[in-house]
Amino acid sequence: MSEDAQDVVLIVEDDPSILMVLSAYLSGEGYRVLQAENGEQAFAILASKPHLDMMITDFRLPGGISGVQIAEPAVKLRPELKVIFISGYPQEIRETDSPITRKAPILAKPFDLDVLQQIMQDMLS
Repeated sequence: MSEDAQDVVLIVEDDPSILMVLSAYLSGEGYRVLQAENGEQAFAILASKPHLDMMITDFRLPGGISGVQIAEPAVKLRPELKVIFISGYPQEIRETDSPITRKAPILAKPFDLDVLQQIMQDMLS
């Protein structure tokens, strides 16, 4: 597969071990993975990268910014961007009542990586 043909995924996750596992798994599945540990890094990547297919973001992030607060402007900027939320507190995501949380899948941690992969394939196909 040429590099241009790869789906590009941004993972926003502050837990280094989860970030490492997700990145290794998705890279192994053929995705090009970009990583951000907080909102600041995520916004820097969103501002600098012209092409992203998907963002997988934790809800609770350091610095007082949530995954929803990253996803909303990201999708306004890139309407084709697919978003998946991951959280140990999925109900908190639903309670934000953001329009994006009514459409985007929400996976409760811990989740099965194969389930994540299936959701990603369905969304990107």
